[in-house]
Amino acid sequence: MFPVNPKPFSAVAVAMSGSHSQQAQPKSPIPTENYPVPLSPPLPPISKQLELSRAMSAASNSSLFSLSPADILYHDDHLIAVNKHPGIYCETLLSSLASQSHQLHLANRLDRDTTGVLLLTKSHKVAAKLVKAFTDHKVKKTYIALCTGPPPNWERVTLRSGHGRSKFGAWRVYAASDVGRALPGGSVVRSMETSFELLSVNRKGNFREVSDSEFGNVEGENVLVVEEKAVKEDGNNESEIVVRAYPRSGRTHQIRLHCQYLGISIVGDVKYEGVYEWKGTTHHAHHLHAETLSFEHPVTGLHVKLRAPLPPWATHAFQP
Repeated sequence: MFPVNPKPFSAVAVAMSGSHSQQAQPKSPIPTENYPVPLSPPLPPISKQLELSRAMSAASNSSLFSLSPADILYHDDHLIAVNKHPGIYCETLLSSLASQSHQLHLANRLDRDTTGVLLLTKSHKVAAKLVKAFTDHKVKKTYIALCTGPPPNWERVTLRSGHGRSKFGAWRVYAASDVGRALPGGSVVRSMETSFELLSVNRKGNFREVSDSEFGNVEGENVLVVEEKAVKEDGNNESEIVVRAYPRSGRTHQIRLHCQYLGISIVGDVKYEGVYEWKGTTHHAHHLHAETLSFEHPVTGLHVKLRAPLPPWATHAFQP
């Protein structure tokens, strides 16, 4: 079921008056900023320790990392696309290619544990064109995620919400109506939109290739405009769920946050309530894979569609 709450969560302003005294005291300025309240929960206590351990492991492995020729998905005079491994920072991968080419730039970024298509450019000019294409939402992306939770009651759904950092510095989901409002630290709530497609529940389902036509207008589809706090369903109905995500904006941790809000957190994603130990297996990385990247070549103008092979966890999830 969708997260619902019969009582919308809202901020309440409370005014407090100081005690009277015989001698007038200088009044402290009363804060007037009314910050919006995040709708997704704070980071679980376990996440800090596990994330630190994973970060230290990734840093120590950086000196040992070497990209294999089999990881090159695409290569021409202007671009290089590689299949990124888990537990590797984008900068590490960039450094490993530096000896092969000069002036390499990251066209997109993936989180440390996210696998899949990572695109690099060979010149400032090409990089600038691709940055503009990403900013203008002309680059189409799909991701595959392995999640746990109650089986969704939808085949396809689109989430529209706000996105921003809380006063503790963590990325959180905000109400769609809060977009544009100021946040602590001087930033603002930005819009965030992701479409999801259900591919498999408990290995009952089939993988299928995605077509570019599926990135069209979502009006008329099952659209959830986020305005209330997510409420997790009670019970121990933890199914294995595979979804395909179509991010229609490019916010930090977007898919991870929206999966958490839907009550199907990504396996291994300890920041956003994903299971760390599940069915006798310990997961040392989150199971999110950048599946495809489609765009117009910044030099030739030809259509390019890059696809990264599915990681072992995804292949296993589609086996009965």
